[in-house]
Amino acid sequence: MKTDYDIIIIGAGPSGLSTALHLERDARDLRLATVILEKSQHPRPKLCAGGVLPEGEAILAKLGLDIRELPHTDVVKAHFNYKGSGLPVPLWGKAKTPIFRTIRRDEFDFWLVQNARKRGIEIRENVRVKDVLVDEDGARVVTDAGEFRAKVVVGADGSNSIVRRKVMGEAHPHVGRALEVITPLKSPPPSALSGISPQEGENLKPNEALFDFVPVPQGISGYVWDFPTLIQGEERRCWGIYDSNIVRKSERAPLQDVLAAEMAEAGYRLDDFELKGHPIRWYEPANQASTRHILLVGDALGAGALLGEGISPALGYGKVAADAIRSAFIRKDFSFRKYKWRLWRSRLGGSLWRRTFIAKLFYLFKRDFWQKLIWHCFGWLPGLIGWLLIVGWTPKKRDR
Repeated sequence: MKTDYDIIIIGAGPSGLSTALHLERDARDLRLATVILEKSQHPRPKLCAGGVLPEGEAILAKLGLDIRELPHTDVVKAHFNYKGSGLPVPLWGKAKTPIFRTIRRDEFDFWLVQNARKRGIEIRENVRVKDVLVDEDGARVVTDAGEFRAKVVVGADGSNSIVRRKVMGEAHPHVGRALEVITPLKSPPPSALSGISPQEGENLKPNEALFDFVPVPQGISGYVWDFPTLIQGEERRCWGIYDSNIVRKSERAPLQDVLAAEMAEAGYRLDDFELKGHPIRWYEPANQASTRHILLVGDALGAGALLGEGISPALGYGKVAADAIRSAFIRKDFSFRKYKWRLWRSRLGGSLWRRTFIAKLFYLFKRDFWQKLIWHCFGWLPGLIGWLLIVGWTPKKRDR
């Protein structure tokens, strides 16, 4: 069994697979031996709301991949609200193209794996990484299937990354949290809810999404979401709550209680459904992004802090990492001293650090008065800021 490679990517999620696919496209001339080590077997369960923005879809298109091959739902209108009022996107009617698409992560990741293998990328599943050790010549990856060596190790192993500890030490910075639940498409009849009845106007159309910042005055730096999803061909709704924890407050309402209250207003009872949770590590520009022979991508380094969006940035990390790796092999310099700067000045990095800055500012306004003022009186302002500073970070033309 081959154990020596030029590049070892740890994690076969969107960031790791995107890195491999970009290397296959952009560094083919270097003939770099690459392997992806994945601890699970695809398709494997993966907790994720599954929203893919146009930026992520554009990155896939440049790689010759069409996300529409997957089961998906198209969200054509989104409501960014605070207590029933705010900013609809688009402002009038419905979008000509989806605002975002929702997929299931087990299906999405498996689809990426299949396409990567078709292009000759080696993926070894059911290999659990235990440690990464760096020496003068490269890195040793210790696994339950033996040791592997490479010049470069890419940490794409998610929010609970083992590789990140080799880069950042034992610190656990900037951790948010999300809870998620899948419900039927429509609310059950009020009679089934022990007297709980849906509020008039709260029910969304099947292809619409809601992002409500009602938890902010309760000490939660985030929002409640409700948007469509597709489970084994059946239309359902994905509910959840995100807390970036970016502005900490000692008196913070329990996430589960806030989500339950919001779902009850729409006619659902949280206790009737399976609730799951997971950490979300968000991007902080000051964080160390690499060390000698090692660099981080995707959730191992950080998702978008403002909304907790992870899939599209994960795909974007792959392009930046592949460029850095290609340069390292050409220059024979594997220090990756400039990787953090390369990321920071990229379109993706610019969007990520702006999201962090805006989140730190926006979530300071925790009082009900300020949230009402922002969303009820100046709902256009968040939309303008989002359009100018957050979205649209993927160029429409091909990079190469």
